[in-house]
Amino acid sequence: MHKGFMYLTAIIDVYSRAIMAWGLSNTLDAQASIVVVKNAIKTKGKPEILNSDQGSQFTCLAYVDFLKDEGIRISMDGKGRALDNIYIERFWRTIKYQHIFLNPAYDGITLYRGIKKWIDKYHNKNHQGINQKPIRKYKNAA
Repeated sequence: MHKGFMYLTAIIDVYSRAIMAWGLSNTLDAQASIVVVKNAIKTKGKPEILNSDQGSQFTCLAYVDFLKDEGIRISMDGKGRALDNIYIERFWRTIKYQHIFLNPAYDGITLYRGIKKWIDKYHNKNHQGINQKPIRKYKNAA
C-alpha cells in the first residue's frame, strides 16, 4: 500500500486447499476476523476445528468466545510452530510472491479486486500437492 497497511484474513480447507472465506481490513481488529469466519460458516458450513496462529485478533476474548459459542474447537499454533499451519502459510507466501509484491496497490479497493481475481485463479489451477484444482477437490468431497 502506498500509505498504511491492509490485513488479509483467510480460512483454508486443509483437505482441498480451497479458500473457504477471506477478508481484507485496515485494522487487526478481531471483528474483521469474525466476519470472515461467519462468511465461511454461511457459505461452506461450520468446521469442527479452526486453526490459527497467535495473532492478537485470534487470541482476544471476542474471537475466542465467538468460536466457543458456535461450538467450534480452537486449535492454535504454538510459538515458533509455523509448520502447524503449513497450508495457510504456503498460501500467504504464494499470494505475496505471485500477486501482491508484483502488483502494488494504491488503495484498498484495488488490492481487494486484485486478491479476489487471484484467488479465483488459485482455485481453478491444478496444485502440485493435491494433483488437482482445489475447488474441484472441495466440491467432490462436500
